[in-house]
Formats: sequence, C-alpha cells, structure tokens
Amino acid sequence: MALNVKPRDKVINWVNEKLADSTLRLGDRLPSERVLSTELGVSRTAVRGALDNLEESGILAATGQGKTREISKGRVNKMAKKAIKKNTERKLFGTDGIRGTANEYPIVPEVALKVGKAIAVEFRGVSGNRNNVVIGKDTRLSGYMLESALTSGLVSMGMNVLLVGPITTPGVAHLTRSMGAAVGIMLTASHNPYTDNGIKIFGTDGYKLSDEHELRIEDMIINGVDSDVVARAKIGKALRIEDARGRYIEFAKTALTDVSLDGLRIVLDCANGSGYFLAPLIFKELGAEVIKIAVEPDGININHKCGATYPEKMSKAVIANNADVGIALDGDADRVIFCDSNGKVVDGDKILAMCAIDMHNHGNLEDDTLVVTTMSNIGLHIAMKEHGIKTVTTDVGDRYVIESMRENGYNLGGEQSGHIIFGDFGTTGDGIVSALNVLALMHTSGESLEELATCMKRYPQQLVSLPVKEKRPLEELTKLNKEIYKCHTELGDQGRTVIRYSGTENKIRVLVESYDEELTAKWIKRLTDAVLEEIG
Repeated sequence: MALNVKPRDKVINWVNEKLADSTLRLGDRLPSERVLSTELGVSRTAVRGALDNLEESGILAATGQGKTREISKGRVNKMAKKAIKKNTERKLFGTDGIRGTANEYPIVPEVALKVGKAIAVEFRGVSGNRNNVVIGKDTRLSGYMLESALTSGLVSMGMNVLLVGPITTPGVAHLTRSMGAAVGIMLTASHNPYTDNGIKIFGTDGYKLSDEHELRIEDMIINGVDSDVVARAKIGKALRIEDARGRYIEFAKTALTDVSLDGLRIVLDCANGSGYFLAPLIFKELGAEVIKIAVEPDGININHKCGATYPEKMSKAVIANNADVGIALDGDADRVIFCDSNGKVVDGDKILAMCAIDMHNHGNLEDDTLVVTTMSNIGLHIAMKEHGIKTVTTDVGDRYVIESMRENGYNLGGEQSGHIIFGDFGTTGDGIVSALNVLALMHTSGESLEELATCMKRYPQQLVSLPVKEKRPLEELTKLNKEIYKCHTELGDQGRTVIRYSGTENKIRVLVESYDEELTAKWIKRLTDAVLEEIG
C-alpha cells in the first residue's frame, strides 16, 4: 500500500524541492501552468490552486504576464526561508552542533576556546542573570579537555560559567531555561563512540540555536572575534553547581502525574552515558523496580555495545530478568528505544504512534497533527490516517522536527531513532521523559507495551549506515543513480528510498522500504554495493 499524494500537494512539494536543491532561486520564473501540468501529471486546475496558495503564503509572486509566477524577491515565508538557509555553506556546524573526532579538527582545545569567545560575543547581555552560561557534558574522556577550553574562552570575555558535570542533553536545556542563563552548552556526540565529541548549544529559552546564530558564531570562530577584550576586573568566573542534577531529577519526575510505577519491573540501559546516575534514581523514586545495565562509565565505554543503538543487550536482559519492559537511552539521553516483555524492540515510530493516538483520543494533540521525518515508516503515516491524525514530514534531525512544531504550534513529534519531543513539556528530545510518558500510558490504558505497539503495522524497511571517504554530491554518483532508477522502476508507488549523508558523521544513510521483505533486502544490497564501489 502506498501513500496517496494530492495533486495540489504534488505541485507544492515540487516547488519546495526545487528551492531546497537550489534549482530555483529568488527571482526565478516558474514554468507555465500548462508545462507544470504535463510534467507533474496533474490537472491545470490543481496547478493553479497550488500556485495560488504559494503566492498567498509569500513564496511566489505574480510576474504580471499572464499566469506565470516567480520566486518572491520580497516576503518569503518560513518554508522558503528554511529551504534557502539549507543551502548556506557551513564549515563547522552540522545538524546538531559542532561534531567530530576528539583531538582532531575541529574538536580540539584551540577551536573550543574560540567557540567560547564567539558565544560570549553573541550572547552577552541577552539575559538579566549576569551573563551566565551552563556547561554540561556526557561521560567521554575528551569532555574534560573541551570543558576547560570552552570555560577559558567564555570567562575571558566576561561570561560566568556554571559547570554542572555529567548530565543529559535535555538536562542542560532545562537548566539553561530554569536558571535564566544566557546560553547552555552540552559537550556530547550523542550516540557516537567515545572517539567522537561535539558541542551542542542552546539559547536562553532552552531551544537549540537558530541558523542565524550558528552562522554568526561560525564566522567569528573562523575569521576572528570582532570585539574588544573585557576589562580585567570584568573577567568572568567558573562555578560548579552541585545541585544541578537534583534540579533536573525533580523536573523530569513531574512528567508523571497521579501515576505510580509500583509493581513495574524495568530493565534500564544507560549506555554508560550521561543518564547513568540520573535515570535509575528517577524511575526508582517513582516506584519501579529497576534492573540497571551499562551504568559504569569509564570515559571510553559510552555507547559501546549498549544503549539505544545496540538494543540487543536490553532485550536479552529483559528476558533473563522476566521484566515488563526494557528502556535503552543513548549517550546523552536525548533519545530512547524500548522493548516489550518478550524482548521485541519497539522503535520511535511505534512510540510516536501510540502516544499520538492517546493524545488525540483525549483531545490533547494540537491540530490533530504529528510531526515526523522522511525516515519514518510508511506504516506510521497509514496508522495516523486511520485514526484521523495528520502527519507533517520534515528533514531528518530533531532540530527540524522542533522547528516545525514551534512554527505551527504542534505539540508532538519525533524520529524513528527515538528522539521524541513532547512540546508541552520540554524544548528538546528527552529519553527519560519519553519513557515516563510511555510507562504512564501503559498504566492508564492497562495494556502492555506489546499490546500498545500493535497500533501500527511496520512495513519492511532496512536502513544501513556506511562510512564514506568523501561526501561527494549524490548526483555525481553515476552507478548509485542508475541503481536508484532501477529500484524506483521496480517498486513503483509500492515503496521508496531515502539516501542522504549524515549531518553529524562521515557516513551515508541508505533506506529502502517496500511492501515485500525480500524486495527490500534485494535493493538495500544493490544500493549499498553501489555506494561502497564509488565512495566507500
């Protein structure tokens, strides 16, 4: 079964895709309605209606010559701005801050020092709370190196640094907002191995930085900080906040109201990451019996054969301990993957489906809309449609999900990988809070996780991540494009492919989805073979 795309939406999607890949730029004239009708296989009435909508929203403008339109040079709406910003060349920032191999450019102390100075210049004076900056980190060995360098850069420019030690990424986002800090910084490479590290930055509102902020900071890092040094008497201080983790623990527990976890046995895999101390305490204090695994970080074992990217360990522990549910966090605990009492993995798509349906049934799902990404399974879209729930699809990355939620007032979104955003509660993905919401749903519904997960049928899908020597433009990969064409010809409208470079690693993601498991396996092999031959 395939998703039907309305003719009008087909035209709108075509325009936005051309904006995103720079085929169309500001001032460019669109083909005529007749040409678009023929090219896209839709009626001229549908084309005219779609173009009228785009003109009303500011993406298009009339040329004054019949029915032709051009990309608006004046007011451009948020969708167009996003498409244009995606084409701005970035040298340091990816989809989730600055990330790379520790002790190799750009994850070196020299760059971290510059990052601190640039952040100080960008955010001095935005908060009334004495230019404070919250810095947290996960359990990677290289966190000490980056923490020291960042702190030096910040205090040298007059910022006060509040060091909170090992804490989750959503913990930093919460503390930044609740403490009225000017900015929050999390040192983490999320689900990556200990050899990597990164710098995530949050604004005073607890949300990840806008593209504009990131580009200005990047420019200062590369070209130098255009600001005088502060007077010696105004150099900042670095203070360690001893009760920071306790503040987040109490905040997270408020996600569970009037619900007790008494009698629930859970396996909790903390990935030897930043949730190793916080998460077990939270679930235990709420009444659950907690069987802890991967809670002994040593600086190099974060995410190593454990956590959300390696759910096998959780599944085996659930079966061995006769547990009701398994919960696996990643290195910075901003994502979560589950398994039921039989050890069967339940991914982010199914969690989103069950939560969306429950919120919809109780009238709590804003505009009856769920925000997902291009990686979400077709089965999720079908399940939502069957329950009267709309889906909005964004690019891969929780920042794009959150951006759509904020722009349109939606309150639930996420990714198949386990980033779940409850917009009424937090400002970013939170693995612990997401887990508490799922446990609450099990309690109130009286259903097991296995029963709740039947709310959607997962279509055969395979996703493979491959390391690459270089990130050449995909259109230059001749063999891969030939294989993609053959794949689309065979699958028709009964399947799809998504091929994209990772925004945080030197990898390419290849996804194939179809109605048939053998067909999916066949094409994932042929496409990955083509990738390996050309850039592997």
